[in-house]
Order: sequence, then structure tokens, then C-alpha cells
Amino acid sequence: QVQFVESGGGLVQPGGSLRLSCTVSGNIDSIIGEGWYRQGPGNQRLLVAAIKHNGEKIYVDSVKGRFTISRDNAKNAIYLEMNRLKPEDTAAYYCNEYPISVWPSWGQGIQVTVSS
Repeated sequence: QVQFVESGGGLVQPGGSLRLSCTVSGNIDSIIGEGWYRQGPGNQRLLVAAIKHNGEKIYVDSVKGRFTISRDNAKNAIYLEMNRLKPEDTAAYYCNEYPISVWPSWGQGIQVTVSS
């Protein structure tokens, strides 16, 4: 079992930046990588970015060039640096394993609101 605890988020104006953090604990070696997922109002929860334990990074097209995912192995932490934020980035953001398991356990997530 691997556990994920998200932190960060908040309200930011369009064009602004935010940094999300995720602390990972448990049997981390049992998973291939970690990812950030988001769910906007009325939408499905979808992958935003992922980082595998071999260093490979994956981004969905809508955030390429704006978001950066990174890992601090010493802290067992995953980060999502979000720049040039847009109103359509407004969503609840979740950290979880990547690829996502068949029956994932989700945390509370953190709200990111991009609005003027």
C-alpha cells in the first residue's frame, strides 16, 4: 500500500503560479511512478502529469510548457509547479500512483481556483 497526502493549492489570478506538493509513504517500490490528476466541475478525474521512477515525465497536451512535475527522493515528495495558469485549470487536484490502479484509493485532494 502506498499513501499520498496533497498540500498547496488555493486561489490565483489568471497567469499566476502555484506549487502543489504530495508526500508519498508506504511501499513506494511497488509502483511504477506517481501522477497528478485533476477533476473539474462536472468532469472526469484525469491525469495531468506523471513521473516514473526511471525519470520519465508525462504531460497532457493542455499543460505542456506550463506545468512541471518533479520528485525529491530524499523527502519522498512529488511536486507540481504550475505556471501561466488559466481559468480552465480550475479543479480539485489529486496525487496518486501512475499508472492508476484498477481500484484506486483517493485522498481529499486540493482545490485550485484560477479566477480574477
